[in-house]
This record gives sequence, structure tokens and C-alpha cells, in this order.
Amino acid sequence: MRFGKYLSAMVLLIGVSSCTLDEPDEESLPPMDIVESANLPVPVDETSEPTDALMTYQWVSQMQLPNGLLESASDTDFVSLYDNALAALVYIGHGDFTSAERIFDYFESHIEDELQQETGGFFQFRNTEGMEGERRWLGDNAWLLIALNNYHNTTGTERYQKLSTALERWIRSLQDVDGGLMGGTEANGNEIHKVTEGIITAFNAVPGYDNFHKGILLFLEENRWDNVSRTLTAWPENPAYLHALDLHPLGQGIFEEFPKSQLYLADDWYLTTKTNTTNGEPITGYCFDVDKDVVWLEGTAQMAMAFDRIGDMGKASELLSSLERTFIQATAMQDAQGIPYATNLGSTYGSEMLWDHADFTPALSSTAWYLLAKKGFDPLAVGKQKNIPETDRFWIQNETAKLP
Repeated sequence: MRFGKYLSAMVLLIGVSSCTLDEPDEESLPPMDIVESANLPVPVDETSEPTDALMTYQWVSQMQLPNGLLESASDTDFVSLYDNALAALVYIGHGDFTSAERIFDYFESHIEDELQQETGGFFQFRNTEGMEGERRWLGDNAWLLIALNNYHNTTGTERYQKLSTALERWIRSLQDVDGGLMGGTEANGNEIHKVTEGIITAFNAVPGYDNFHKGILLFLEENRWDNVSRTLTAWPENPAYLHALDLHPLGQGIFEEFPKSQLYLADDWYLTTKTNTTNGEPITGYCFDVDKDVVWLEGTAQMAMAFDRIGDMGKASELLSSLERTFIQATAMQDAQGIPYATNLGSTYGSEMLWDHADFTPALSSTAWYLLAKKGFDPLAVGKQKNIPETDRFWIQNETAKLP
């Protein structure tokens, strides 16, 4: 899972202090292609967005730095590739292509000196200046490709095709003989083990359906599938953490005709109620794993999106309402609010503890997923329709699980 490394990096950060981010002037912005397309999203404005959604979008907008990147949380000097891919998706979903392009322009400018250097791949983490990069993680690079796929699909252009092609080539290079994908490379050059989350995200990110995708399905069926519960597994070597919440909404969003029952099974395994640190309210949502010691707000937003996908609007609305009770006003920004990473301090996936301000500082990942779910903008939809042969869809073979 990506949580462990995210945790290790974040615990080194100092506490949050108030300061105002510099606003880029117009001359510092890269030129924007004029895009004409019939079904483009309408840019956000006060007349079309509810107050909560507008203020939340304002927070994401004001987090963007002059170089195009966004911090994972205010005043941390910590930038995550995954979080920036999510921010680009939020911008695309709200019709703000200029802001999305500033993110893409940053990474496009580093194809030769980063993506194609050493073992390949963009760094998972860096500071706000783009320096001090840490390890190359499959899943985060796949999310950047997903964001690019959405941009090209929405705008009808191929502006970043060079970047997309380079990312796809690197992702394909990670495939092992058993069909699984290695997770990338640690800072010391060691290869990262196969991570289910990253593998299925890459399945969605790489367009089409060919032997690359077929190999992934063969690996998943053989090594990461629980045929009793009809769910994907995360850590087969550790039965206590065999399952992980994010595989439920991601699996449902990535694979055609994936069992709806596994979303409701998540209620039994991960759903819990915890006291929110910032306002003392009881918040119901999902934990990372079965220990149920914390409500993971990013994962809860992913579940809201997943229930929306299958048409359970009541469940989706209930989860969004829970998330809206965790908003934190941004003191250094005007009319802006965000959602913390978790309701309270506890363990992340596995037994490691969350960083010390995960429960009282707005987090880009949680806030972005809330906005995507609220907007109904599904980032996985573009890569989902792959026309997978019926014989390769192992998850529907002998499917007997029933909805409650």
C-alpha cells in the first residue's frame, strides 16, 4: 500500500503554521491551448456550486504553487505525485483546464531528466521546489496517466501525448513473467514488491486491452483473489491485513461487472464511528483495514463515489454528509475549507501510526476525492470500458454473492 511510505515521509514534517501562499501572476502561467469541444464541464462559479463544494474547491485552487504543483497539506513542503494527479482531475472535472495544464506542464518538463532516468518513473514525493525526490511508485505514476487520459478525453486534444506515451512505456516495463507488475523502485535502487492497488490502477491507466492487461488478470486471479468473499486481496502473506478498503471502490470502478456485493461487504469489515478531533462530532465512515481504529476520510469519499457508480444514491449521499461534517476552515485563505486525512489519530493500513496532524489539517487527497464524488466526476470511467473477453473476467465466473 502507498500509506506506509506516505506516513514515513509525513512524520518528519513540522507542525502546521499559518501563512498565505503566493499567488502566481498571469505572466508566470504557461500558455493554454484554445479548446473547443461540445460536452466540456462548466467552470465552477458561485451560481452553480453549493456553498460547501465551492469553498472546498477554493481550497484546492489556492493550494497551487507558482510552479504548478500542490502541497499535500498547507505549509508542509511536501508534494505527492498521487495528490497532484487527483488535483488535476478535480480541475478537469470543474472545467479549469489551465490549472490542470500547469500540473501536467511541470511533469512534461521532467520527462528526460526524471521519468526516463535511472530505473524510470516519476518520484512519488518531492518538496515544493521539486527537489529531494523519493522513490518511484507504480500506483502514483498510473494515477498521473489516468489524469492525462481524462484530460485528453474531455478536451478532445492530444496535447500531452508525449508524456502519456512515456508513462505508459514505463508502466508496461514493470510487468513480471507471472503477469503482475513490480511496484517501482526504492531510493536505494531496490525493486518494490507487487502491490495490488498499483497493479489494478495501472490496468485502468494503460488504454485498451491486450496481453499486458490479460497478464494482470491472470496474476490477480492466481495471487490476489479471495474466491469466498469475492474480493481482491492486498497482503496475502499477512492474514491479519489480507484485505484493504481501497481495493473495494477501486475494484468496482476499474473492472466491468465487478461484484456489487463486495461494496456492501466493506460495511462489515471497515465501517466504524469515531470522534472527530477538530469538532468532537461522531463521524461514521471507513477504516483503512479491519482494525477499525480510525475513519479514513479519503477512503470514505472513494466509497461514496463507488456507491454512486452502482446507483445507490442514498448510501453515497449519507457518506458525503458525514464528510461534510469534518470540514476545516483554512485560516490563511479566503472562503476556503478542506477535509483532513482522518477523523482521529490511529494506525494507517497495517499497524503504523498516522502522522501527528493527519486529523486536524486539511489534506489534498481527502478533499479531492470529496469533490470528485460530489461532482459525480468518475476518474476511472475513461479507462473502464475495455471489452474484456468473458472468459478473462474471473470475478463473474460462478458469481453467487447476493446483495443485501
